[in-house]
Amino acid sequence: MPSIQLLTEIPGPRSREILARKQSAVAAAMTVQAPLIADSALGAVVTDVDGNRLLDLTGGIGCLAVGHAHPHVVEAVQKQAARFLHTDFAIVPYEIYITVAERLVAVAPFSGPARAVFFNSGAEAVENAVKIARQATKRPAVIAFEGGFHGRTLLALTMTSKANPYKVGLGPLAPAVYHLPFAQDYRGPSGAEALAALERALVTQVAPSEVAAIVVEPIQGEGGFVPAPKEFLQGLRRVCDKYGIVFVADEVQSGFGRTGAMFAIEHYEVEPDLVVVAKSLASGLPLSGVVGKAEIMDAAREGSIGGTYSGNPVALAAANAIFDVIESENLIERAKMLGEILLGRMKAWQERFDAIGDVRGAGAMLAIELVQSRETKEPAPELATRVIEESLKRGLLLLKAGLYGNCVRVLAPLVITDDELGEALDVWEKALGAALVG
Repeated sequence: MPSIQLLTEIPGPRSREILARKQSAVAAAMTVQAPLIADSALGAVVTDVDGNRLLDLTGGIGCLAVGHAHPHVVEAVQKQAARFLHTDFAIVPYEIYITVAERLVAVAPFSGPARAVFFNSGAEAVENAVKIARQATKRPAVIAFEGGFHGRTLLALTMTSKANPYKVGLGPLAPAVYHLPFAQDYRGPSGAEALAALERALVTQVAPSEVAAIVVEPIQGEGGFVPAPKEFLQGLRRVCDKYGIVFVADEVQSGFGRTGAMFAIEHYEVEPDLVVVAKSLASGLPLSGVVGKAEIMDAAREGSIGGTYSGNPVALAAANAIFDVIESENLIERAKMLGEILLGRMKAWQERFDAIGDVRGAGAMLAIELVQSRETKEPAPELATRVIEESLKRGLLLLKAGLYGNCVRVLAPLVITDDELGEALDVWEKALGAALVG
């Protein structure tokens, strides 16, 4: 029996009824991409209030590496909620915080002693990584990259490199943040060119003695699943070593097995100084963290990082269970296998559809980029929108990405079955045909 079962059109009558109430109660800025109301979800399947079953390749924007409502995670959350919901670790500490910190440190990509600290969101973790780097170096400035996404709070928003919709009308933004070109194979610049731009900026824009941190996504998420060339990240490491700058890897979207490694930075033979984590860390519950080299982490003075809800025990119970599931179900290897299937189908689509200009990513973190012409590489965001719409009509949830909104990405739960993935890819292919050929 197929996983997708459509009893009504999407959205169905009950979803439309509930969404009609949204206009009078929810801020208009909170728009929705998929006009349906979720009723339940399990694994890679979402059921809406009209009884329609859809396959989910969005995974809560990358939060659901172990899938919706994994039984082991649900059980851990329920047990912790029955014991206590909150004390604030800084007031009355609890063991689960220390346990998850130990497990995170154990898998983090550091050769020496490391420490971890927890927050609530990816943006909050990014901001605290910068705060830690500033205290460790006694410097103010931060370097980020074009196409990067680091969150929507003030400093993280400043570091994010997409004006619309994220920044328009929200200035003035934080000072001492510098954006430089991010190397990529499809659109350029090359690794050597981007590194040259960085060295030039350290002369023309900000002295290296003023730079606390370079913050980079090894594989850009919202930017369009753009992997950095190896020479670029290795060059950043050399620059950081040369000038005493803290290398921060933002793994909010790429962490926890999605790329076929626990962290994407592991593909680059580069050891960062700090790693920012969130999303799949707690299966969508609000939990994030910074894990890093002990001497840098411990440079933060007492009381300078933290927060009332940071490291909530229920979210940490979920995180502890996530580690269990990743290990017991061998999800890192599973991501590699899923990636091989996905990449094979995407490459075949690229041969069939001229509008697919690029296929890229790592492991199960893959995307296609749609263009008006392969020669000009002019972005085709309207085609990406049509693919999303045609997929939704057929019961498949997909997400766009990219600076120009012209990429379609995969953030499927790593627990998706082979049959479910095959069904999803068949639907996606039909949607491509409808959107790109007609």
